[in-house]
Amino acid sequence: MNRYVIVVHTKMLSKEKIEYFKKKLEEEKMRLEKELEKVARRNPNVPGDWEMVPEDLNIETADKSELSDVFEDIGTRAVIEDKIEERLTFVNQALGRVQKGTYGICLVCHKPIQEKRLEANPSARHCIKHAVWQ
Repeated sequence: MNRYVIVVHTKMLSKEKIEYFKKKLEEEKMRLEKELEKVARRNPNVPGDWEMVPEDLNIETADKSELSDVFEDIGTRAVIEDKIEERLTFVNQALGRVQKGTYGICLVCHKPIQEKRLEANPSARHCIKHAVWQ
């Protein structure tokens, strides 16, 4: 049986490339925060955390079908908030790695992450081989 091994050689990112990806991450962070502001507010008790905010409720005059719609909307908003906040966490972690000088290094094998992967996902924590970990 023939077995093929694909070896991908990657090199460390240059300072210019790191700055390029840092800018992309900062832009994504601002975009995600704007998206979060549509469905959530910053948690005043937990820095960096967001709380889902339901739309104005007028429960006193609502009938059962209106209440059902309200609760469905709350569930939808909670899922949206959760996904955006998770993505924002990954972006913030990537910006932290930029500051520490470890950006672009796989957290599993400690080898450089392929530039094409970072282009597709600047907050990637793992190389393609270990992408299942993310």
